Amino acid sequence: MMSARDKFLYFIFLHRTGLTVTLLTSLLVLFPLFEDNPYTLGITNLIAINTIVVLGLNLFIGYAGQISLGHAAFFALGAYGSAITTGTYELSPWPSMILVAFAVGSIALIIGIPVLRLTGHYLAMATLGFNFVVHSILLEWDTVTGGPSGFSGIPSLGFGGFYFDDEVRLHYLLWGITMACLLLCLNLVRSGVGRGLSALAEDETAAASLGVNTKNAKVKVFVLSAVMASLAGSLFAHCYSFISPDSFGIFVSADLVIMVVIGGMGSIWGSLFGAGLITLLPEWMDLFETYKDFVHGGILVLVLMFLPQGLVSGIIDIIKVRWALRRRNDVTA
Repeated sequence: MMSARDKFLYFIFLHRTGLTVTLLTSLLVLFPLFEDNPYTLGITNLIAINTIVVLGLNLFIGYAGQISLGHAAFFALGAYGSAITTGTYELSPWPSMILVAFAVGSIALIIGIPVLRLTGHYLAMATLGFNFVVHSILLEWDTVTGGPSGFSGIPSLGFGGFYFDDEVRLHYLLWGITMACLLLCLNLVRSGVGRGLSALAEDETAAASLGVNTKNAKVKVFVLSAVMASLAGSLFAHCYSFISPDSFGIFVSADLVIMVVIGGMGSIWGSLFGAGLITLLPEWMDLFETYKDFVHGGILVLVLMFLPQGLVSGIIDIIKVRWALRRRNDVTA
């Protein structure tokens, strides 16, 4: 017979995902009530935007077992697409975001079909080249994108006469969308599609022998990750009302990959942690801003050396091992 304590712990373990989502949502709802500093809320809002990109990228890297060093390009296409359609052509922001996401997904499909035939370093270089091309276009096509000076005058998001034009309102909007994306990814990886992707990441040949259409799976998850990056880019543009090519360079793509690796490849919750840590890091080390890239690289090396599965996954594994040892000692005592 299980004791009351064991039943309680088993209940928590069985419903851990739902309880964690509920707890996190409650904390996010209450957060502006205790912290109303616009600067702090601005940082947490940026974490929400980065999390959306990283969630999609983690599906591609952690579950499909592929590598992309060019997701900042899709982030940029979403941002500039929404900026141009709303700022230049004066379309409504919400339909524009949907239209731009569809266009970015189509571009990802066109690129993904030939590019995803590559693997390893060749795939990484191809996606990096795509990022370089998009960044160069943003810089040189100044009559449309504003060039190095950036694009300003992007309208705020809103419904009717209600606008998300302050940090508190943006907090609820951005984190609401982020939690929706988080739930989407959690459900996806627990579905048959997610299990097929996990098999693909472990061994592509074995996954194909089990009936997984590996080519289609890789293209589909690549398109999904691009659409999520486009959504995040559109939100970024409308939240800050100004964008420039510097926000979407190849080092941004590298930071996104670092967020995935540090949080844990194949860990949806790790995506949230990795995005938060790397977004906050420059705020914690103002005096070392010049050496930001070296610090990011050093953290990445340390994580790969001592916790190759990522910080979140590694900590969870350590807790599981210690819990198992404790249970064994209780049984043998």
